[in-house]
Amino acid sequence: MPIPTWSDCAPLLVDVAMGRKAADSVLRRGKWVNVHSGEIIDGIDVAIVSGRIAYVGADASHTIGEKTEIIDVNGRYMVPGLCDAHMHVESGMVTVTEFCRAVIPHGTTSMFIDPHEIANVLGLEGVRLMHDEAVDMPINVQVQVPSCIPSAPGLENAGAEFGVPEVTEALTWPQSCGLGEMMNFPGVAMNDPKMLGEIGATQKAGKTVGGHFASPDLGLMFHGYVAGGPADDHEGTRKEDAIARVRQGMRSMLRLGSAWYDVAAQIKAITEDGLDPRHFVLCTDDSHSGTLVNDGHMNRVVRHAIAQGLKPITAIQMATINTAEHFGMERDIGSITPGRRADIIITSDLPSLPIELVIAQGKLLAKDGTLVADIPAASYPDFAKNTIKLGKPLQATDFDIKAPEGANEVTARVIGVIENQAPTKALEAALSVKDGLVQMDDEKDVCQIALVERHKATGGVVNGFVSGFGYNKPCAMASTVAHDCHHMIIVGTSKQDMALAANHLANVGGGITIFSEGKELATVELPIAGLMSDERAEIVAEKASNMVKAMQACGCDLNNAYMQHSLLALAVIPEIRISDMGIIDVTRFEKVDLFL
Repeated sequence: MPIPTWSDCAPLLVDVAMGRKAADSVLRRGKWVNVHSGEIIDGIDVAIVSGRIAYVGADASHTIGEKTEIIDVNGRYMVPGLCDAHMHVESGMVTVTEFCRAVIPHGTTSMFIDPHEIANVLGLEGVRLMHDEAVDMPINVQVQVPSCIPSAPGLENAGAEFGVPEVTEALTWPQSCGLGEMMNFPGVAMNDPKMLGEIGATQKAGKTVGGHFASPDLGLMFHGYVAGGPADDHEGTRKEDAIARVRQGMRSMLRLGSAWYDVAAQIKAITEDGLDPRHFVLCTDDSHSGTLVNDGHMNRVVRHAIAQGLKPITAIQMATINTAEHFGMERDIGSITPGRRADIIITSDLPSLPIELVIAQGKLLAKDGTLVADIPAASYPDFAKNTIKLGKPLQATDFDIKAPEGANEVTARVIGVIENQAPTKALEAALSVKDGLVQMDDEKDVCQIALVERHKATGGVVNGFVSGFGYNKPCAMASTVAHDCHHMIIVGTSKQDMALAANHLANVGGGITIFSEGKELATVELPIAGLMSDERAEIVAEKASNMVKAMQACGCDLNNAYMQHSLLALAVIPEIRISDMGIIDVTRFEKVDLFL
C-alpha cells in the first residue's frame, strides 16, 4: 500500500529526528547492518514514523513518546528488507497476494516482477490486473512492463501481442519501474524497430531496461545487444558471463530459483577474480510455491551466496542496496537509513539468516517465520478464467508422428533437458518406425512432447521428441504453464495418457496434471489464465508436492522437473525448443524439420 513519499513527510521525519515529535515505533539495541559503508555497528536504535525511518543512532530515547511502540532487538542484527531484482509471480502458481503472503515471512520486502506470463494470455488487461493488485500489497511490489509478447516473433504465436504503444501506456502506471526482460536479443542486435522502440520509450521515461541475453556467444551479437540499451542480465551461467556483463556496464543478476542454480559458477567472478561486487545483484527469476513455502525466497539466495564464499555483508548488499540502486530507488529502499521505507529484518545470525521479525513500511508483518498481518485474498474477474481453448477434444491419434514414406528408421531431432539449467541440448536419436509411425524409445529415454495451441481454439498440435525426464512407465504430464506463450505442453510415453491429460486440463480451466495408465495421479488446478491458482500458497505447495511424487512414481528424478517441463517451449533460450509453429533451433532462430 502506498505510504507518504520522503518529501511529503520530511517535516515530520525532521521533527522526530530532533525529538520534537514522537516516533511510531523504535527498535532498540540492535546491530546495524550498514550496506552503504559495509559495516556492522553495535548498539544502535532506529526510530520509525509514517512508515519511514526518521533516526538511526546510538540512542533514540528522545524520539520516544507515550504511544511509541518499543521493540527490543536485544543485540540481534538489523538487516534491510530483501529485494528480488527479477522474478515472475506466475511461476509460483499463485496470485500476487498469495506470493506476498508466502515470501514476507522469509524477509522479502521488495519485488520487481515481470508479469509477461499473464501478458501472453490476457494481454495488457492481464498485466493491469497484477499491477493493481501489487499496489495494494503491504510490501513494495514494482512491475516491469513485459517487452516481448510474443517472446520470439515469427517463431511462435501468443494470446496477445505488445508493441511500443502498449509499453508506453503501461510505463505511465504508478507502480511501473521499467521494461521487463528484453528476450529478443537477436532483434536488438539487428536493430529491430519495435524492440529498440520499446527500449527507447523506457529510457525516455527514465526507467530501467531489463535484459535477457541467453547465449554463450559473447561476440558481436552480445556487444550489439549491450549497445541497444538493456541494463542487466540474469541468463548467465558461467563466470565469464558475469564478468562480460559487468565489464560492459550491465548489472549481472545471479539467480537461484527452483530449478536454476546459476549463482555458484558466476560468484567466482567476485570470490576468485576479485571483481567489485557493487554491480552484482541476486534474484530468483522462477520459484514455484513448494520452494517458497518450504525452502524460502531471497533469504535462501543470500544464504546460498554466503555458502559459496561471499562475505555476509556483501551478499546482503547484493540483495538490498545494489538492487535499489539499479532501479533508481536507493532513496526509497535498500538500506536502514533516514528517509527510506522502514523495511527491516531482525535476525540473530547472518550466515544462516533466520528471519525472526519482518517489518515493512513500519509495520510488523511476520514473526519467527509466521505471517502475523492480515492480507485479504485477491479476486480475479471472469475474463481471466476459462482461457483453455483447444478447439476439440484430443485423441491419442493427435499425437501420431508419421515417418517419411517408406522409412523403417528415422534420425530425429530431440530436445535434451539439462538438470538445474534453463538451456537445452540439441540431440539426435535413431528411432524405429512401425506401421508408418515413429516410435518412442524407452531405452534411450526418448519420449514424446506435444504443444497444443490453447489461445485461439485452432485445434493445432505440434509433435516432437524430448529426452532427460526418465519416465519408465506409460504416463503423461500436461501443463498450461509453458513459457512464454503458454500454450499446453504435454510430455509422455503413452499417447492415450497424453490425450486424457490434455482434456482434463481443458475441463478444469488449466493447470498441471499427471496421468498414468489411464488414471489421474495428481493435478494442480490453475484457473487464472491457466497460470495461477486462487488458493493459498500452502495448498498449492501441497498439490505441487503430490505432483512431484507422481512424477517420481513414473520414473522422473530430475530436480524440480516441472520447471524444466514448463520451459520446453521457451524459444529464446538455446539450443532447441518446440512452439506452435514447429521445432525451433534457437541457436539460429529458425524453424527446422523434426527429421534430419
